[in-house]
Amino acid sequence: MAAVRFPRFRHPAQLVMAGFAAVITVGTALLMLPASKAGPGSASFLESLFTATSATCLTGLVVVDTPVYWSSFGHIVILGLIQLGGFGILTFATVLIVLLSRRIGLRTRLNAAVETKAIGLGDMRSIVLGVIRASLLIEGLVAAVLVERFATRYEMPWPQALWHGVFHSVSAFNNAGFALHSDSLMRFVTDPVVSLPIVFASIVGGLGFPVLYELRRRFTKPNGWSMHTKIVVWASGVFLLGGAAFVTAVEWSNPATLGPLNVPGKLLAGFFQGTMPRSAGFNTVDIAEMNTATWLGMDILMFIGGASAGTAGGIKVTTFAVLFFVIYAEVRGESAVNIFNRRLHGDVQRQALTVVLLSVAAVTTATVAFMVSTTFTLDQSLFEVISAFCTVGLSTGITADLPDPHQFLLVILMFIGRLGPVTVASALALRSRRRMYELPEERPIIG
Repeated sequence: MAAVRFPRFRHPAQLVMAGFAAVITVGTALLMLPASKAGPGSASFLESLFTATSATCLTGLVVVDTPVYWSSFGHIVILGLIQLGGFGILTFATVLIVLLSRRIGLRTRLNAAVETKAIGLGDMRSIVLGVIRASLLIEGLVAAVLVERFATRYEMPWPQALWHGVFHSVSAFNNAGFALHSDSLMRFVTDPVVSLPIVFASIVGGLGFPVLYELRRRFTKPNGWSMHTKIVVWASGVFLLGGAAFVTAVEWSNPATLGPLNVPGKLLAGFFQGTMPRSAGFNTVDIAEMNTATWLGMDILMFIGGASAGTAGGIKVTTFAVLFFVIYAEVRGESAVNIFNRRLHGDVQRQALTVVLLSVAAVTTATVAFMVSTTFTLDQSLFEVISAFCTVGLSTGITADLPDPHQFLLVILMFIGRLGPVTVASALALRSRRRMYELPEERPIIG
């Protein structure tokens, strides 16, 4: 009897892509079961595939009404896919950092270990278990707050409050954006006890385990943080506060969004909605009724996304920050790019540029496809494409109305957007090619 051969993966990124594809396949099959659908019959293949991909890739876009269309079993399947997707991204990205650290010289590794006290190069098993423990701890804390609020303020039966609290906590920490209400979280627009824990969970999940690990150990000593942690903390703070201020200012008088609220309500709703484009995907106001200027600003925020090695999507704030400092150094005429008193390696600059240009190409191509074959406007098409590719989950309300080929295109975008930048970056960072000669140098005219 011939031995069974399993596929060999030459690169860690291939393994994680195969794993995510397998989870999506199993999730699609489970959602196609009659037990997963609330009504008679069973879900179609595309509805199941779209929902399974959106949950596993931590996106939140839906083509059916999640709380109405799916049964309790279906909701459990969706929650399981979200949790598996979150564990997969956090674990792979964290282990990838350890693998990258093995490729640098011993002296550099020792200096970095002494200076940052960050994740070491030891047991992979302890790293993976650390990711799982941290995830469950944060999800548990947020769930406890939500459960108590749902039961006491909104008079939910305790079993229902427990289920809603756990589901929304897991969805928030993993930046998935799935909710058990047809209006997402619009009914809680002025309730800080619901809104703020959701925001907290999405921000913490988007920071990434390496940053959380370092902050836990050296929170009071920011001068000793690694370059990565400094970039993530400062850039995340700028985009979170800047996004909240932008959304609040532009929507302040909009009668369909923030206009009817009092001042505290406007500030809370603006802060909540301004933080969601980093990849969380919930909404407490109607996205479809927002000003087009707000959509454009949210397009930018969604495209940048959250931090590397976290559950957030986008090109990542670290990628954006690297390119910002490259431009800053070039404008100042400096020969090297320096960030927080450290020189940036040239390979990182090329990797950041590659990720950004490939992402721009994907978004542009898909948007053009939407424009030439649907009746939706450029604003709506661009918003939908960026939301899918950057795994955000916010929508102007057109997802369910898209033709089947365009929904399938969003499935591809969600898969590529969740794993594409990670696999491209890791492939570039882990490869090793040494040229034994150098070609003659020449400079083309730029600009």
